[in-house]
Amino acid sequence: MNCKSSLFCRNRARRLTTTNGFTLMELLIVMAIIAILSLLAIASIGVYTKRANSLSAVNSLQKIVQAQMMYAESYPATGYACTLEALGGDPHSGAPTPASSQLLPSDLASGFKQGYEFTIACGDKVTANNVDRFNSFTVMAKPQSVGKTGDRGYCTDESGQIKFDPAGGVNCTQTLGQ
Repeated sequence: MNCKSSLFCRNRARRLTTTNGFTLMELLIVMAIIAILSLLAIASIGVYTKRANSLSAVNSLQKIVQAQMMYAESYPATGYACTLEALGGDPHSGAPTPASSQLLPSDLASGFKQGYEFTIACGDKVTANNVDRFNSFTVMAKPQSVGKTGDRGYCTDESGQIKFDPAGGVNCTQTLGQ
């Protein structure tokens, strides 16, 4: 068989010169595009996580204020609770008490929720019959890691008005626009 004039031999020669698959340059370009898109996605995930944590902190502050109001109504001799533990408690452990009122879920009563740390500070008190009655409180929520888990610290009191500290601390001077 003479391969110079045969159609079969010409097609076989053409198949040997064409490449199958991608070149190294094409693969490198695709990998670079994927890397750039991944970096953009990772950066925006951090922003959305901080926003979600911040929104959760504001909602948690509102829940704590509601729990404080219910606590003061349930235990008028005590007034407001001075600890988150007093607002929390296990519902399966028996009847609510001033030390464990079972008004907050356990994750919030622990003082840590979604990248924020929560604390309560009691204000003025009146002592009658050797029992302290607290008439005011301040609840603070600050990021566990400023810039990573959140950017702002939040505060509220018995009025329920939420203020924030843009530096991430608990020096809350600016009112949150709701």
